[in-house]
Amino acid sequence: MILSSPSALTVADLLRGDLQLASPPTVYFLLKKIVDDPNKTAKDAAFVIEGDAGLAVRLLKIVNSAFYGFPSQITSISKAISMIGTREVQNLVLGTLIVERFSDLPGQHFSIHDFWARNLRCALIARELDIHFGKRYPDAAFLCGLVHNVGQLVFYRRIPVLAREVDLLLQSQAQLGVDDEVDTEQRVIGLDHFQVGSELCRLWGLPDVIVESIRLHCYPDTTSPYADLAAMVRLANSLSRVENPYDAHAVNALNLSPEQISFMLDKISDEFEVIFKLFYPAG
Repeated sequence: MILSSPSALTVADLLRGDLQLASPPTVYFLLKKIVDDPNKTAKDAAFVIEGDAGLAVRLLKIVNSAFYGFPSQITSISKAISMIGTREVQNLVLGTLIVERFSDLPGQHFSIHDFWARNLRCALIARELDIHFGKRYPDAAFLCGLVHNVGQLVFYRRIPVLAREVDLLLQSQAQLGVDDEVDTEQRVIGLDHFQVGSELCRLWGLPDVIVESIRLHCYPDTTSPYADLAAMVRLANSLSRVENPYDAHAVNALNLSPEQISFMLDKISDEFEVIFKLFYPAG
């Protein structure tokens, strides 16, 4: 736990001296080396995943769920890879490992279950938005939606008192937007969780698409090659807040009709509970 005054805190302070934060997910990077090696095959990738029996079982459950909707049962990791591709499997591995790593934060005032429920909802909406706009990011939209708020977990892990102060201030407001979160974090902590989450992903050596989509969340930059993905995740984040109405400005920016939004949300609602239990088995 860090006890520095808010004005003195830096992103480096929050990410330094914590092995769980500093160490990237090992299995993901073993898999990445295989995916990036033209001499390796799907069998090599399957071998790495099957080295973690729990991970392999969870991936097969996800692949056989409504998340993909395949007509017949897939019974092996090799078959799963041939059906959805090595990149997609790689991202599923990363997503499940990050959820697992950040599923045991202490503190009675913070519900990690609710955190991952909201962010999985965001991920599913981001995936639907990407499908609607032509599948420009089929291997990244879901994952970016899932991890875009990971900086909040860093706050709760490293500076829980200040994180709780932010939470209480936000709870006192009737309606919230992402700008309210960021403004409150900057006022109380001196940093916002998108800055921290982006830097954590960069520290882990994750792909630029993930790092940039988080960095651009509150600081849009239309010149970035990932500006449109960040816009989709930004809207998905707004739509994932079941307790608040969605951000009409964000909807209008992507030229979506209320009917299109309603269709997407209905589809997400139908599949959410089953898929959530697969990604967050503790729930």
